[in-house]
Amino acid sequence: MKIRTFSYDQLDTFVHRLSGLSKLVCFLLLTTAIMLTYDIRIILAIMVLSYIMMMISKIRYSQIKVMLIYVFAFLAFNFILTYVFAPEYGVKIYGTRHQLFSFGGPYTVTLEQLFYQVTKFSKYLSVIPLGIIFILTTNPSEFASALNGVGISYKICTSLSLTLRYFPDVADDYNSISLAQQARGLEMSKKAKMMDRLKRIAGILIPLIMTTMDRIDIISNAMDLRGFGKHKKRTWYAKKPLKRNDYISMAVCLAVLIISLYIRFAVNHSIYYNPFQ
Repeated sequence: MKIRTFSYDQLDTFVHRLSGLSKLVCFLLLTTAIMLTYDIRIILAIMVLSYIMMMISKIRYSQIKVMLIYVFAFLAFNFILTYVFAPEYGVKIYGTRHQLFSFGGPYTVTLEQLFYQVTKFSKYLSVIPLGIIFILTTNPSEFASALNGVGISYKICTSLSLTLRYFPDVADDYNSISLAQQARGLEMSKKAKMMDRLKRIAGILIPLIMTTMDRIDIISNAMDLRGFGKHKKRTWYAKKPLKRNDYISMAVCLAVLIISLYIRFAVNHSIYYNPFQ
């Protein structure tokens, strides 16, 4: 079976069987819990939970490989810039100073700064699998119905659904055009020089854009002919009714958010967890 990059696969798993609305609510609750705290204990707990759910969902590495490369590159760059522009921010937050070593000048590495940056890195890293699970286990039409269920206009929801459906098609078109170009003798692998590869990739973009515009025109005409947008509301064929597992999942995620808020306000009395006190 062909695995499409970052696209929805219809599988029979616990996560896939959940309603799109419940998955959206769980995603928002857990993401909110992560965003409202710098307590690494809570962040790591949610991270472990999300990676377990990824395993249950049977999400393949080949589906998310490209995205993970860019994400880790961004996180590494962010980690470095955080230290370069604020090497003493951790000391300011936690109120203590335990120096490990120095690069010279103001650039000293402290345990507090290292702990702060690891916590910040973990915050980003814990949100990523939540988004991956939601996108790769939710049918785009069901995703649209879930957004419409929380009050967003169905026109916007349908646009997002079509966009998600179209990403894998664009990737397939790009690969097809690339293979056709290589069959005609244009080298586009790592053997070619970087500038030559960039020029040939740019050459692919023109027919890709033209193909995309043709599809957009066809879809727009088809939707107009069917009277899309005439009424204020619409029904959804792909909408799933909420079942027991949906309510249990939302209750668990809500409990995680409540525990996170309790620890922040009643235990830590701050957004930060300070192990140095």
